[in-house]
Amino acid sequence: MTLDPKFETVRSDGVDLNVAVFGQGPAVVCLHGFPDSWYLWRRQVAALVDAGYSVVALDQRGFGASDKPFEIEAYGISFLVGDVVRVMDSLDIPKAHVVCHDWGANVGWYLAHLHPERVDRFIPVASGHPLFSRTIEGMEMAWYVLLFQFEDVAEEMMSRDNFNLFRQLVRHHNECEKWVEDLVRPNALRAAMNWYRANYTLKNGLTLPPVGNIQSPTMGVFGIDDVFLQEMRMIGSKNAVDGFWRYERVTGAGHWVQLDRPDYFNGLLISFLREELPGSVDQI
Repeated sequence: MTLDPKFETVRSDGVDLNVAVFGQGPAVVCLHGFPDSWYLWRRQVAALVDAGYSVVALDQRGFGASDKPFEIEAYGISFLVGDVVRVMDSLDIPKAHVVCHDWGANVGWYLAHLHPERVDRFIPVASGHPLFSRTIEGMEMAWYVLLFQFEDVAEEMMSRDNFNLFRQLVRHHNECEKWVEDLVRPNALRAAMNWYRANYTLKNGLTLPPVGNIQSPTMGVFGIDDVFLQEMRMIGSKNAVDGFWRYERVTGAGHWVQLDRPDYFNGLLISFLREELPGSVDQI
């Protein structure tokens, strides 16, 4: 099944956000991370629409076709969460299922805590609850977070020799050419790194601002070959979810589970959205 998106432009705090919308039905809001765009979710769209859902996949600020403010402070977590709320408001979505990956999962955890009335079922992929800081092993895996703190230096190092270091960082993933194509847009590489600079600062020890527990039924998903993040952080997220928790450990997949094993991931996603939970009323 091939679906063409309907694109919407949503204004949020002076930033124009590009939003791809598919289908009709209860909304599934999809939040990508570094270095992606709404296009990350293309292999999930048909399965979700066929199952009776609509898909709302935005280019988060700084990525894809959305605006890319130059200032670091424009990427603070409050703005990132506010963008999602603004998109939902603009599209008349009072409450949505939220599936989110990498940095998008970080945004999702804050969204689910700060706006519990807006998040139905919550599916974070790869990135566990920010409460659980990295161990020394995790810091070694995420060495690039420190590099990204250095303005201009990091941009030059990552883009040198046709993005050679970046290509090595992402292990020459099949999606690499698409990522490079996006990152060569004006200000795109700086904007992507500004997410890290605004939230993982040297002053706060490269940790995210505190955020509390969430109430939404949650399914954490982790690819066991992830080279950037630790599985223990996702497993430990159970302790930050006051409601229903389900954990799915995916073999044969790395950081980008939805790209590495799309059919399997889609099955997990739809089964969770349809799963009968204690005290819940299924929407479909």
